Amino acid sequence: MRISLGMVLALCLAGLQFIAVTIVVFSSFLTSEKVLLTHARDLLSDVGTNTIEHSKGFLKPARGAAELATRLAESEVISSDNFEQLEKLLFQQLQISPQFAGVFYGDQTGNFVYVMRSGGPGPFRSKMIMWKEGDRFTDLIWRDNSYSIVEQRNDPSDTYDPRSRPWYQTASDQQGSIWTDPYIFFTSQTPGITAASPVFDTLGNLRGVVGVDIEIDAISEFLSRLNVGKSGSALILNRNGDVIAHPNQELIRTRNADGTFRFVNISEIGDPVARAAFGHLKNATDLSVDREISSRFDYGGSTYVSTVMPVISEELPWTIAVYAPEADFTGQIKANRTQNVWIAATIALISGIFGLVLANYIHKPVRAFAVRSSLVSQGEVSASEPLPNTYRELERANKTLVQAIAERKKSEAEFGRTFDLASRGMAQMQAKTGQITRVNARFADMLGYTDAEILKLTAHDISHPDDPVAAFFFEDRGNTRSEYLHEKRLLRKDGGVIWVSENVIVIRDDAGTPLHAVVTVDDITERKASERKIQQLNWDLSHSSRVNAMGQMATSLAHELNQPLLAITQNMDSALFLLKENAGDIADLETILQETDNQAHRAGDIIKALRGFVKKDGAEKAEFDFEELLEQTLQLMRSEAKEHGVHITTAASGVDPVYGSRVQIAQVLVNLLRNAIEAIAEGGGDARQITLSASNIDNGVMIDVVDTGPGFDPTNDLFEQFETTKEDGMGLGLSICRTIVESHGGKLWYQTDENGHSRFCFTIPALVPKRAQEKLDEFSA
Repeated sequence: MRISLGMVLALCLAGLQFIAVTIVVFSSFLTSEKVLLTHARDLLSDVGTNTIEHSKGFLKPARGAAELATRLAESEVISSDNFEQLEKLLFQQLQISPQFAGVFYGDQTGNFVYVMRSGGPGPFRSKMIMWKEGDRFTDLIWRDNSYSIVEQRNDPSDTYDPRSRPWYQTASDQQGSIWTDPYIFFTSQTPGITAASPVFDTLGNLRGVVGVDIEIDAISEFLSRLNVGKSGSALILNRNGDVIAHPNQELIRTRNADGTFRFVNISEIGDPVARAAFGHLKNATDLSVDREISSRFDYGGSTYVSTVMPVISEELPWTIAVYAPEADFTGQIKANRTQNVWIAATIALISGIFGLVLANYIHKPVRAFAVRSSLVSQGEVSASEPLPNTYRELERANKTLVQAIAERKKSEAEFGRTFDLASRGMAQMQAKTGQITRVNARFADMLGYTDAEILKLTAHDISHPDDPVAAFFFEDRGNTRSEYLHEKRLLRKDGGVIWVSENVIVIRDDAGTPLHAVVTVDDITERKASERKIQQLNWDLSHSSRVNAMGQMATSLAHELNQPLLAITQNMDSALFLLKENAGDIADLETILQETDNQAHRAGDIIKALRGFVKKDGAEKAEFDFEELLEQTLQLMRSEAKEHGVHITTAASGVDPVYGSRVQIAQVLVNLLRNAIEAIAEGGGDARQITLSASNIDNGVMIDVVDTGPGFDPTNDLFEQFETTKEDGMGLGLSICRTIVESHGGKLWYQTDENGHSRFCFTIPALVPKRAQEKLDEFSA
């Protein structure tokens, strides 16, 4: 079902109205919400700051407690065994320090004196644990403000041992004044902290520990009076995760199995919102933070805001945590937003009705124009008939549309003529399948088909099986290439093969999906044949260069062969003489024959190296021992070097086997050595030295040829064909050498060493590259 233009206009007008109002409403809401949330975070921060300042009030008593504990530890009364006098001293200290909950002393034998405030029958209560001759006595004494006894009784069921308490053990271990972490007092079962100091005798031995208790339940009372939103709350966490203060004091302590009490951890507190807000902090070993951290979280379908404050101080490593429902701050504005959205919808509905009436009026001439166009397309009305009264824009659109249709038909006709009459082969193929849908005469003639025959084929049918078909036939929508250019082979109808340069242009729709492709091909079969001839000529030229080099070395090689042949002749004469005269012993004859065998092998190696070097079919690649090839090459060049007074030294121990054409690599070595010998001979210097070295690298072997000749002019391109520094040279030696090395996957270059001498370097691949071999070794291990 199609929607009329009038309806579209009406809906658009109403929709725009609704969107505009909604944007204004939401913009106002977001701005207000942002301000209120910022205010909420500030409020939580202020609550945390106030709680910190209130808690710091306990720092001064704590410091006073530490000073008191230290003074008591230095008192002679503490150092004595007069526990009655000690009780009186502690009683006096408690009277003058109203912020303290109790003062106590425990020694190494388990004796304990504790004076604390009491709710009755007297305002003060003393607890004295004495060990006498192995028996334990526990007395509870209530006193009034004048130190008079109000009530006294013995408690034989008491099992308290000060030496097992944390304050005693920590002060003993640290040998100095300490503050304990908050804990639940054993006697009063209220939360508090303790400052304690060790007491030593004159010899420095520990006698006991004196301490002061400070109750901190007043902090929870302070938190209960705070107003954090409507239903927010603040709590204080110790660095170990214990909740030491909460508006509901019943939630912060729990009973242990032995009947004592401890603080609950944040991960187990009975306040589920606090547990959801700060329970993740249990994973930290120390909850202390160095900056204020604000966050949002969801619990029970509601969103909350929370703030964690930095620790109060080093002495009080407590963290203030505050949370409150976000709705406490943004609830009213959310309700107002809903009301505004309904108002916007009502305005949009009224605007839509008005817009529908207006659109119908505007759309009336457009509808008449559409009816006339339909009648024209059906042939009921002539196109020359005048247009109905309509807008000038529609009249211009009609003229432009007719003109565009005419231009399109003209373009299609011109493309068709260009396609059919092109001198290059052209074809149109479907995407995905490669079906040929249109060809010109040139394309069909190239392959020997008629137009009707070739339209039954696909790109796969006419492509050589070893060559790729254009990728657009198989690509998915992720590939957005629009042009491919490559060389490949096509199959003719008679079974022949032609080489073509193929240019594929992919035509896509607006979504990027390939529809078809226009393929243009040029026959390059003759060019490929010429390239093969040039390549063959290059190999022939390389062989000719080797033969020419052998011709130049013929005299030197003859002299080199004469030496082992002359030695063989002389040795055989000596052997025959010994046999004929029956002179000497068998050991002498064996030595002569061994020397003769060595000289014969030497001559054979020289001839073998020469035959292998001149052999024309040496382009076949295989694995070979480079050190063996190097020795054979030196045998070929040693005589020529000796003739010019040049000394060749080698360094090629432990070289890995290589892969390539043994004869071609030998040709490169001989060419570089002959160039070095000739350069030294022409230079006429005193130093007549060639250093030939080979070493293993990551991907193969690198060979260096360094000579003490005069070097080269840096402006000359040594590797350019027909570029030479010799009067009778052809300029092909180094060019052929570089072609050989690069065909092996290596590189040949020239540079000077640190002494300024000429240095030619080239690389050839190893049978297995080192990196690949190392991976194979690791896998095998």
